[in-house]
Amino acid sequence: MFVDRVKIYIESGSGGNGAVSFRREKYVPNGGPDGGDGGKGGDIIFEVDEGLNTLMDFRHQKHFKAERGEDGKKKKCNGKNGKDLIIKVPPGTIIKEAETGKIMADMTGETKSKVLLKGGKGGRGNQHFATASRQAPRYAERGQEGKGYWVILELKVIADVGLVGFPNAGKSTLLSVLTNAEPKIADYPFTTLHPNLGVVRNPYGRDFVIADIPGIIEGAHQGIGLGHDFLRHIERTKILLHMVDVASIEGRNPAEDVEKINFELKAYNEELLKRPQIIVANKIDVMENEDNLNLLKETYETKGIKVIPISAATQKGLKDLLIEISKILDQVDEEPVKFEEDFDYFEEPEEIKEPFTIKKISSSYYVVEGTGVEKVIGYTNFESEKGFAFFQKYLRDKGIIDALEKAGIQEGDTVKIYDLEFEYYK
Repeated sequence: MFVDRVKIYIESGSGGNGAVSFRREKYVPNGGPDGGDGGKGGDIIFEVDEGLNTLMDFRHQKHFKAERGEDGKKKKCNGKNGKDLIIKVPPGTIIKEAETGKIMADMTGETKSKVLLKGGKGGRGNQHFATASRQAPRYAERGQEGKGYWVILELKVIADVGLVGFPNAGKSTLLSVLTNAEPKIADYPFTTLHPNLGVVRNPYGRDFVIADIPGIIEGAHQGIGLGHDFLRHIERTKILLHMVDVASIEGRNPAEDVEKINFELKAYNEELLKRPQIIVANKIDVMENEDNLNLLKETYETKGIKVIPISAATQKGLKDLLIEISKILDQVDEEPVKFEEDFDYFEEPEEIKEPFTIKKISSSYYVVEGTGVEKVIGYTNFESEKGFAFFQKYLRDKGIIDALEKAGIQEGDTVKIYDLEFEYYK
């Protein structure tokens, strides 16, 4: 089954917590702090697998989470880093943040592997917080939380040439005679339910990849006829081949068909109309007169768009078509079209990740606990006015003062943080 769009949840691993530990050995009654650091959380890594051509595997697994870093241990032993999680995708996959729709990564061209989300840093053990005035810190740093996002994976096929046209224009037949692809061919609409790709071994120029893009009909840009599911596959193509039934077997006007398809392309993405175009006037073998062909040439060749009459069934005119495609391909970049990444990763300050709790022990006694605030105590000199002012600012900036006031603290009440007690004044 061909699946080209899925929504999944990815989350990097959280860092392990630092350890609170003290050296305990015989004949060493007052050993210092020896808590080890927590391990780093695992990364989320996307890798291109050239053997994949669909996102079908993601239909059954929606959540992907990297391993958490191990907590630090005693005797200054650090925790192990969490294992990275590698997610394999087919070439041409775009990764978008689901809420904003912004592109996080485009797995195309030279981008074969990308670390999309980094794991959280491991917290430092209490050995790092010993000072001359505080030689036995009973706190350590918490590991940073991993980052998590709902993302959309979209597969946009990588092809040099995109073949578009209304149903029964002969696209599948042309693809089969130009390549070794074997698409289903029948006389009814929507025979093709997903893009068919083939490699053209071109005797008149460089080889190229061609994609038969189905479902481009009136209203396609609004999703009619699975339009959105197919329009995305045109976005990487360098040349657009408009295939029309110049014999008007079903009574269609080929010039109007080109205009209708161009309208859908413009409504979906205006950039698509900047791509070189060739009009392929098919079914000349059953054409009763040249009125439609002449109208196409008068309308489009004056705009610089070449009209090539062919018969896919009898293979007449294919040489002229391949030569024209080669001329255009020689003028465009060989690298596949790549989409610019525009998602901004917001790195939250580490202190904001460190929560605190407030306990009301009695009507006038409050206890504040939390790694961040205890860590600040470890390196603050309370004997100086400047040091105490810094500590007060920290409490206010981190919302601890507001939290105490919400808990009902009054002037003159006592606040205890670790082994420090002070009276509260506004």
